[in-house]
Amino acid sequence: MPFIGNQPALAFTSFAKQDFTTSATTSYTLDNPVTNENELALFINFVRQEPTTAYSASGTTLTLTSATSASDDMYCVYLGKAVQTVNPSSGSVGSSQVSADLITGQTALGATPADTDELLISDAGTLKRVDFSYLKGGTNTPAFRAKVSSNQTISNGTNTIITFDTEEFDVGSNYNTSNGKFTPTTAGKYFLYCKLKVALGTGIVYMEFRKNGSNVHSNYENVGSRASGDYGLQLSTIQSANGSSDYFEVNYYQGSGSSKTLYGGADSSFMGYKIIE
Repeated sequence: MPFIGNQPALAFTSFAKQDFTTSATTSYTLDNPVTNENELALFINFVRQEPTTAYSASGTTLTLTSATSASDDMYCVYLGKAVQTVNPSSGSVGSSQVSADLITGQTALGATPADTDELLISDAGTLKRVDFSYLKGGTNTPAFRAKVSSNQTISNGTNTIITFDTEEFDVGSNYNTSNGKFTPTTAGKYFLYCKLKVALGTGIVYMEFRKNGSNVHSNYENVGSRASGDYGLQLSTIQSANGSSDYFEVNYYQGSGSSKTLYGGADSSFMGYKIIE
């Protein structure tokens, strides 16, 4: 018989038959569970019995209206058909067969994915799942910024480690306000920046980043006479840290002939953060 649409894939199986060992009882156990008595045909002495009237069934329990005898021949046939499960052939399902709400109809992610959240990517045409942790590329922490809380007096001709004693932020708690050292606990490359404002007038100024007590980047200037007497210095660098013992600090030297003031507050600060590689 013709029909409209795709032909359903149906596979009919042979009806299962169960023979019973009879006795003077009304209760029997079925090999296969049924919803009700209409799902099986019961025969006693080769005569088909009427469902509901002659017997009832539910689950694996068969109950007769009248008890059988040991000489009776009784069997049942389970009625039903099997609908075959059909898998599409490889590569046969395209975008036109998939509804757009397969994706758009799902719950939207309203926050940054967790490290174990999985995304789908195409690896040379093969779809693969990948944890978000492999894609986010790390973070730029530890990170900190600290400043000098008040003016300090810097002696002439003396190397002075500047202690930036007030933190503005310190993600990872790797900066020490008591000694001015930044000791990052994550290995990698770090951007460091420092600015200082000093009262100088004339003379030599020198600022350096020290790593583990040794100079790794510096700036030296011989400043001529200045009307205001104030001078600003800036220094930046990128340095590697082992994530355990390496530390960084700022050293300042002035050679003006007398002690001079290093201005505190926003005029003098030290900062650093890990570079995402």
